[in-house]
Amino acid sequence: MKRVFNTNYNHQSLDFALFMLRVGASCFILTHGWSKLSKVLSGAEIQFADPIGLGMEISFYLVIFAEVICAVLLLIGLATRLALIPLIINMAVIVFMVHFQEGFQKIELPAFYLLVFLFLMFSGPGRYSIDNVINRRGNRRLTF
Repeated sequence: MKRVFNTNYNHQSLDFALFMLRVGASCFILTHGWSKLSKVLSGAEIQFADPIGLGMEISFYLVIFAEVICAVLLLIGLATRLALIPLIINMAVIVFMVHFQEGFQKIELPAFYLLVFLFLMFSGPGRYSIDNVINRRGNRRLTF
């Protein structure tokens, strides 16, 4: 019973939890981006919201960039914090500009993604990432 209320954590389990959250969120958001990319590759007409006034096509391509390219970077843990910026902007636009007036059911999923992406921005990718490998190699070169 004592273990149930234990607030201590070990770094291995925390790193594994960050890995699972990062990989899971990126895979889920990648499914949304993949369907949009497939639409472009098929040559279908683009009908998309233009919430920030850039035009439907540019908005659509920016969302594809965030939900495909940035999601893949997040998946492998490469330039994680940089890749999270377009994903956070994308979800914030969806939550606060596109679906905000439509009620909680429409913003629930993008708001959850936004929360996860913000958490990962603050926490970083964790030990199981390419960023960590690059960081360790860089630190070895600097030590004497």
